[in-house]
Amino acid sequence: MGTDRELIIVGGGAAGLSAAQYGARGGLGVLLLEEMASGGQALLIDCLENYPGLSKPLAGFELMQRMEEQAARFGAEINNGSVHSIAKKDGVFRLETDRGPLTALSLIIATGAKHRQLGIPGETELSGRGVSYCATCDGPFFKGKRVVVVGGGDAACDEAMFLSKLASRVLLIHRRDRFRAQGALAARVLANPVIEVRFRSELLRILGDTAVGGVRIRDTAASREYEEAAEAVFVFVGSIPRTGLLSGTGVELDEGGYIRTDQRMETAVSGLFAAGDVRASPFRQVVVAAAEGAVAAHAAGQYIDGVCGKAYR
Repeated sequence: MGTDRELIIVGGGAAGLSAAQYGARGGLGVLLLEEMASGGQALLIDCLENYPGLSKPLAGFELMQRMEEQAARFGAEINNGSVHSIAKKDGVFRLETDRGPLTALSLIIATGAKHRQLGIPGETELSGRGVSYCATCDGPFFKGKRVVVVGGGDAACDEAMFLSKLASRVLLIHRRDRFRAQGALAARVLANPVIEVRFRSELLRILGDTAVGGVRIRDTAASREYEEAAEAVFVFVGSIPRTGLLSGTGVELDEGGYIRTDQRMETAVSGLFAAGDVRASPFRQVVVAAAEGAVAAHAAGQYIDGVCGKAYR
């Protein structure tokens, strides 16, 4: 069965690079396509210290560079390129890309998700300098500091609880009059003496020149604006999975728009796998994405073995 590659991976973050390494090391002809720089959201991590096996903190871009070099060393081809559409016909995956049409026996989607931003002044300018979208990643850098959390769902409440073990004060801002989080979790947040909750409030601006120094808040109930000092702002107002390519493929999404898979990372479409932040998962970390990429590549190899009889070693 002639195809351009046995396995094509779309997305070059931790999940995609891990899948490329495992696939190539297993003897598959692997092509990874990443529309921007390899590394995904991990490139934004200034200091990664919770990845297993690190003897000292490492910049996210450096770990991703190592993963890319490792995948290439095992024979994976890594190219920049955008994928415009995906279809499966006669057992073959057909991709339309800016490099022309490509075909593969199996496909791994590792396109990730982007954090939903507030879209306020100071957010983009101070990203990585006090503005964060991952408390687990960056919370330890603000031990004993004053931090702000924005959001009212499970993620915001979970992360506020995590930060309360590190920060001297956690100010939780939510625009509604009650949490959207599960009742038990919301109750724990409200009972936590380190966390101060302000409902019916909106963040208007993040203040600071080279680092976060404070925030400007609107109290919508009282129709007033005021400022608060803070050294960090953690934003948890949802994320947007990058699944636009899968329209019309038959891949199933959950209520948040993330890809549903089984334990082998296989979607509802046979031979099409998903890994990393684009996949429905209870915990999103670099180590989780890397593990899912490994599982997806192994399962893709088994799928290809069944399709064309090639031994997966």
